[in-house]
Amino acid sequence: MTRTQSPRADAVRNRKKILDAAREQITRHGSDVGMDEIAATAGVAVGTLYRHFPTKKDLVTAVVNEHIAQLTEAAESAQARQTAGSRALEEITDLLTRLIEATATNHAVKAAAHSLGADLVDKDAKARGAAAIAALIAAGQSDGDIHQDVTVDDIFLLFSTAPADQSPAERARWLTLILTGLTTHSRVTDGTANPCR
Repeated sequence: MTRTQSPRADAVRNRKKILDAAREQITRHGSDVGMDEIAATAGVAVGTLYRHFPTKKDLVTAVVNEHIAQLTEAAESAQARQTAGSRALEEITDLLTRLIEATATNHAVKAAAHSLGADLVDKDAKARGAAAIAALIAAGQSDGDIHQDVTVDDIFLLFSTAPADQSPAERARWLTLILTGLTTHSRVTDGTANPCR
């Protein structure tokens, strides 16, 4: 029984190492980075990399869809906390902060995927994330914190246009301005959003 489980465990570990290495190398060097370099960074043989991902397009698509799955999980967790009693606006603010930072981290990978023609969207994960965000928006609107015309598409538009290549301070400033447009609350004098006012 151990013999049949070990290869599977090794395969799972190798896949994770490859995905981590691909994310790191593409972020550093762009879509031109070679599969050999990715394999070396992962500490696996090139043949092992190709067994998991026959083409670079397959590899980059997997990295991006792993990113989408993590964002979906964050949205569903935020919705679960809101359902359990936390304030919807606090969850939306925290979620936007996390998603923008995650997008900044994976910006180069997404750009590489686009240049390679890789499919960026796991449709099931996107649908689940959209449902969670829609529930948060509806709860925030019911609380009187979110403008009634805000939609899930608006949130996706924010993700797609976020200044991912800017500094953390500039991303934070962007979020402050965005929250002012989404919420019914004004900003406080120090220039930060005041979602709990």
